Amino acid sequence: MGVQYGHMASMEVQLGKRVLRNPVVLAGGTCGVMGEIGDAIDLNSIGAITTKSITKESRKGNEPFRIVDHHYGMMNAIGLANEGIDSFISNQAPKAISLPTVVIGSVAGHTIDEYVAVASAMDKAQGIELIEINVSCPNTADGLEFGACPKQLQTLLQEIRPALQNSGMIVKLSAAAGDVRPHAATAVDCGADALTLINTIPGLAINVETKEPVLSRGIGGFSGGAIHPIAVRIVHEVYRDVTQSTSVPIFGTGGVMTWQDAAEFVLAGASAIGIGTASFVNPRIPIKVARKLQTWATLQGCNALSELVGAMRC
Repeated sequence: MGVQYGHMASMEVQLGKRVLRNPVVLAGGTCGVMGEIGDAIDLNSIGAITTKSITKESRKGNEPFRIVDHHYGMMNAIGLANEGIDSFISNQAPKAISLPTVVIGSVAGHTIDEYVAVASAMDKAQGIELIEINVSCPNTADGLEFGACPKQLQTLLQEIRPALQNSGMIVKLSAAAGDVRPHAATAVDCGADALTLINTIPGLAINVETKEPVLSRGIGGFSGGAIHPIAVRIVHEVYRDVTQSTSVPIFGTGGVMTWQDAAEFVLAGASAIGIGTASFVNPRIPIKVARKLQTWATLQGCNALSELVGAMRC
């Protein structure tokens, strides 16, 4: 196909002023608080890692069982268990500067003030170059998720954006809202440097012997291969109708178990690929995906993987 032997397609992803060495990003909550998965894999082979979602106050999370295997994927209801932002800044953030990959800090909260406080603190941490805003957390004022309503999302992001003086802002959206495009457009209008699509999908698993929910909380987030076609469809719609005319990249996340899954995301419009559940199956899957994507792009005759973003033939 005209590709010279020895020439491999560039895998770099431009994200504002930041560059990822390759598009593979380890999703929040799946690789440790601050990249502890580096004990099992070489983080030099990964484009970025995402920290566990951090809230203003420490949280114990839900009672067990809060993560269970499912024959179609995995379910979890961790409940945002984390040490809180003060402890995170003291004990975890200093590790970021020494990690051999880009670090994305994940922010969660129940009120606007909480989100802003956590985002502002992370923004000042050396080595955290990007901050992902997880908007799937209930707003305690009315029980809705900030990501469930474009107006609520706008109110939140307009407060967070000025607090990020050093870090790029990524907005992580949930498919639970239905049509994600209005929410994506709102995030872009509020200055998002990237979008992560999608979060887990709310689901319910029941033990047919005890007649009780498998997860202690009942409803939890469903992830894994079964949600992949849904995520690909959403990435395609958002790319086509919202981001294609902008420089805002999409992180396609949801059910990536193989390099072909990742390649589908790229063709649908994703510039980067988030991997979560697959890391529980085999921590080396993300490295294999990154390597195979480069081979695929090279065999397609491309100088860079970016040439294939949104290249699906309609």
